[in-house]
Amino acid sequence: MDVLALEAKGAGTPETNEKKAAPRPKPKTQKKTKRTVYFEVEILDLKTKEKLLLLDKVEPTATILDIKALFHKSYPKWYPARQSLRLDPKAKCLRDEDVLQSLPVGTTAIFHFTDLGPQVTWGTVFLTECAGPLIIYLMFYFRLPFIYSPKYDFTSSKQWVVHLACICHSLHYIKRILETLFIHRISHGTMPLRNIFKNCGYYWCSAAWMAYYINHPLYTPPYYGQQQVNIGLYIFAFCQLGNFSIHIALRNLKNQGSKNKKIPYPSKNPFTWIFWLVSCPNYTYEVGSWIGFTVLTQCVPVAFFTLVAFIQMTVWAKGKHRSYLKECRDYPTLRSSILPFIL
Repeated sequence: MDVLALEAKGAGTPETNEKKAAPRPKPKTQKKTKRTVYFEVEILDLKTKEKLLLLDKVEPTATILDIKALFHKSYPKWYPARQSLRLDPKAKCLRDEDVLQSLPVGTTAIFHFTDLGPQVTWGTVFLTECAGPLIIYLMFYFRLPFIYSPKYDFTSSKQWVVHLACICHSLHYIKRILETLFIHRISHGTMPLRNIFKNCGYYWCSAAWMAYYINHPLYTPPYYGQQQVNIGLYIFAFCQLGNFSIHIALRNLKNQGSKNKKIPYPSKNPFTWIFWLVSCPNYTYEVGSWIGFTVLTQCVPVAFFTLVAFIQMTVWAKGKHRSYLKECRDYPTLRSSILPFIL
């Protein structure tokens, strides 16, 4: 009887059993809010060490471009493109996309400021560089007054290779202008205004030097005649098409405004197959074009310009090649910078 009474007492109703079985709700734990650690940014003049600005409570996710914008509010004459900020006076300039919290600084960051001077867009520089040689060469080709003897004013050369050289030279710079306007995606925003005078001086004077001799009334055609002209023309045309193909391939590789490097690879276009061996085939084709123009005209100033251009483009190509190796882990080791297996 005692056992039955205990069982009856423990059974109870279903509602009672559910209430007994239901677990007790756990007390809600309050989530800890993350505390934002703000930075203090101090900007010094690199030369005088004078304190120019002190920024308090700067977000840790702020970029260098954000800091430049804040600096610009205090000093309107120094817009962001004119500013150069460094962690150390001898260090490289910080990139606009660098994030404050990722830099090797404590909660107080000290930057050294340098004024880069008035800036101009790279597109403007490229257009000015290319338009000048195009116009200057045509001035010599049409033999405007005060260039040659008055009896040759507005006359045309009797040598047909002179006309062919003018067509090739003009098409080259027209191509470069159109590429600047519609194809190139320039990652760098601006460059110092003084550079436009240096760059244009080089290209414009070189074009005038070449044009003066090629269009001179006493100019003589190449030594090997038609055969040499044809070889030079074929080389020039082939390399111009190759250069254009590489520019298209590089455009498709990079998004507008992006500075991240991607490894370029050959495509179905045969002109891009040189990517297997060279990091900067656009420079390779560019040098090849001027070699073809040199063969076509057999002109010493053209040969000198080609040599100088090759040296300069080799420097650029080596810099880009090193950048590829540094930023791309799987970069093909077989590639050279500008000449396969040589440079």
